[in-house]
Amino acid sequence: MARPLWFVKLLKKAFPNIKFIAKLTRFPLLGKIIDKILFEDDEIIYLPQDKIILVDQEVENQEDLVLPSQVLEYFIKKANYHWIMNFCICRASMKCQNYPINLGCLFLGEAVLGINPELGRLVSKEEALEHIKKCRDAGLVHMIGRNRLDKQWLGVNPGNKLLSICNCDPCCCLWRVSPILNPKIGRKVHKMHGVKVYVTDKCIGCGTCTKNICFVNAISLINNRAKISQECRACGRCINVCPQNAIKLEIDDKEFIEKSIKLIDQIIDVT
Repeated sequence: MARPLWFVKLLKKAFPNIKFIAKLTRFPLLGKIIDKILFEDDEIIYLPQDKIILVDQEVENQEDLVLPSQVLEYFIKKANYHWIMNFCICRASMKCQNYPINLGCLFLGEAVLGINPELGRLVSKEEALEHIKKCRDAGLVHMIGRNRLDKQWLGVNPGNKLLSICNCDPCCCLWRVSPILNPKIGRKVHKMHGVKVYVTDKCIGCGTCTKNICFVNAISLINNRAKISQECRACGRCINVCPQNAIKLEIDDKEFIEKSIKLIDQIIDVT
């Protein structure tokens, strides 16, 4: 059943307390209950920003570039139904001042037909592709996958026919709570297979990358050098801001796009 507007307004008011809820998942019994209700069967992938792929490399044929956004394009073109939200619930709830509130999530699949029509609208494939381009241009980072939390707050079914494409910022995004969550739940939101971000010897320890850049607080200064922890989701924001060009992204699997598509295809039916 589609959620009424009063429910969404109530959810917005509760959103600032999300860190408290995340801490509750650390308690065994509560953690199991919250996991069952909000995160069961989740599989969500952070996509690195296109502009940090193949940095400092010569590419003769631009058509041969393999970019993370191709994962989004694959599912948008495959899907029969496309829905753009009128707002981002994270940024709206936190009254974000840094990123556009009106660039909301994109949902794909038959389940979108059950979303309250006052929350967004059905769009064409072309409009969906244009939407994610606007989000990229605004500096937002894409996440894609099965997110039971979206199914619950939107009040739609079935869960295996709702694909979430979130356009996230580093200040208000729900998934900033990942390091606080029970690790079993936190690991359901992960980086792309075969992608890693690392610090080179060019690092001078300026600390730019530690200042509200990382979604999951995975970067810290140790002995005057940036250190990236295993919490890293490889979105690439730190690469963009480093004034010394000291942070790099490495892809050690040429099939990283295909494997991400296959993983999502196995759990979500967008047709």
